[in-house]
Amino acid sequence: MVDAMKKMRLLIGTLLLITCVPVLAEDDTPNPWGIESWTLQTSLYTWHTDPEDYHNNDQNLIGAEAYFNNGWLAGIAVFENSFFQDCQYIFVGKSWPILSSDLWYFKLTGGLLNGYDEPYEDKIPLNGLGVAPAIIPALGFRYKMFFTEANLGGLSAVTITAGVRF
Repeated sequence: MVDAMKKMRLLIGTLLLITCVPVLAEDDTPNPWGIESWTLQTSLYTWHTDPEDYHNNDQNLIGAEAYFNNGWLAGIAVFENSFFQDCQYIFVGKSWPILSSDLWYFKLTGGLLNGYDEPYEDKIPLNGLGVAPAIIPALGFRYKMFFTEANLGGLSAVTITAGVRF
């Protein structure tokens, strides 16, 4: 319960930071950095490409994203990695429709990943300071306000998530 509360406080704090940073347009044009919508999501299952008995397949991910009027997004995800360590991923990104579809999309995010500690710090590249750069591609399906995504974690795992957009 304590870990869940820590995750929720981090998530709420980041959301407040995103929404409290004022971005002002100089005239009556729509603000490109105004928030168009939000998403909240959770993980459903993780599949490892080289599974081991000790791998965690239930990441307990809680994520939130802000989608801006200009098509960009920013977000945070808190989760347990494959080795049951608490992790955070803070990112920016963009999504594109696949073949002009209203349902299918490709999303690419990049940011900083924290939480891969000893003895697993070498499981992600460039983690010398305990924080590593990360790029996460995802394939998504959205129907009305509900969506699901398959997120690729390097070459080692695929995490299925689901959530709502409002």
